[in-house]
Amino acid sequence: MKYSKTLLSLLTPIQLLQASFFVLLALTLSLHAVLSSTSTLLLNQKLLLFLCTHRALVFSLLWCTLVALLAYLWTRPRPVLLLDYACFQPDADRKCSYEVCEYFVRRSRLFSTTSEEFMRGIYLKSGLGDETYAPPFIFQYDYEAKLRSAVQEASEGMIAAVDAVLYKTHVPAAAIDLLIVTCGMFTPSPSLSSLLVNHYRLPDTVATYNLSGMGCSSGAAAIDLAGRILSGTRRVRYALVVITESISLNWYFGDNRSMLVTNCIFRVGTAAALLTNDGARRRAAKMELLHALRTHHGADDASYSAAFQEEDDTGSLGISLKKDLIRVAGEGLRAHIRILAPRVLPWAQLVRYAFGEVTRWMKSGQGKQHVPDFTTAFEHMCIHTGGKAVIESVARLMRLDDRVTEPARMCLHRFGNTSSSLLFYELAYFEAKGRIRSGDRLWMLAFGTGFKVCSLVWKTLKDSGMDTDNPWKGCIHRYPLKAW
Repeated sequence: MKYSKTLLSLLTPIQLLQASFFVLLALTLSLHAVLSSTSTLLLNQKLLLFLCTHRALVFSLLWCTLVALLAYLWTRPRPVLLLDYACFQPDADRKCSYEVCEYFVRRSRLFSTTSEEFMRGIYLKSGLGDETYAPPFIFQYDYEAKLRSAVQEASEGMIAAVDAVLYKTHVPAAAIDLLIVTCGMFTPSPSLSSLLVNHYRLPDTVATYNLSGMGCSSGAAAIDLAGRILSGTRRVRYALVVITESISLNWYFGDNRSMLVTNCIFRVGTAAALLTNDGARRRAAKMELLHALRTHHGADDASYSAAFQEEDDTGSLGISLKKDLIRVAGEGLRAHIRILAPRVLPWAQLVRYAFGEVTRWMKSGQGKQHVPDFTTAFEHMCIHTGGKAVIESVARLMRLDDRVTEPARMCLHRFGNTSSSLLFYELAYFEAKGRIRSGDRLWMLAFGTGFKVCSLVWKTLKDSGMDTDNPWKGCIHRYPLKAW
């Protein structure tokens, strides 16, 4: 079955039509030979008589079967393949250690002593290490970021990641049919997608999308968008997805504690992924997208305002992370799981989950919700690395041990919260460790402002290895850390 699906995906529509007519001709000749044969040992006499007297009906059924087969082959979704991806790693002089952070905060003289102490406590408990990366203005004497700093931060990450992924896949920029760029908090004009179109001289026919304001889930949402477009078209296409965040203009200079947290956990990061619906490139692809699910819980006021951009009492702009963010994330994840579980879990887990839900319903919703064991459905999980509290909350809710949450915890330590690109830094961790094997299933889970929960389910098509541009190269031997 697996071989037949692979073979069908390699055939063009004309070749499929030719093969279908050949099958029909073979069936017709076989039926004629059977009906003309004098040997009727294996056929019931009444059935043989019926077939002989209703040949037109039999041939009509064969033709209908052929048409149905062609319609299925023509309308079935095309495979969505991840050819490769790349993660941006800034130069070593951009590393943002605790010492760099403290020095920047003090020399800027824009924070009160109380705020300095608060940020110090948050940083020391955040799970971030001393090798995360900060935007350029942190290392300059101009303490307030300008537009040029934000553009520099976004453009250098995007161009480096796109250059790397195009080089690894041997796909020229002119072959890109679809460009999706997502950056949650920075929306210049012209857009970031236009910046890339201009830089790479993409063709006039390229379709571009620029996503913003979707928070840390926008990377998964962008992949989902690309997958929907690729699977729904009969034309072979290439989609370039660029996932970045520019935190320069979103550094908060004030004394609101809920806004100061973002200064402590968000860091620089960018990823680029090249996808295609060309079945002929399956052997060159790393993974195939099996499922994508996005749930939006913004109808609830608490969910909508859990992470909110606003001005403080003095007019300073910042991102406020409310105290009930963890609770909102947990409720959103529970609702998300109820939809995702039937699509991915094995039958044994589905039966247990259904029994648990029925039991809760009979008790009028009282009692704990049964949480299925998702480790039976996936060999690997890339969990949202929004922060130490988020990782621990997801682990507690889904009953995941340290082995499962290891990539998320180590990714937070090494790179910090890189927002929407964090899932691919986790994927790079799996590859650097050599843990991925062909046929494994991998789950990417991300949360975003609004409040959104997004899932991507992949099937790996080849064993993993250490790429030359893997961001963990040179430091993977130090991970996982014993203490975090």
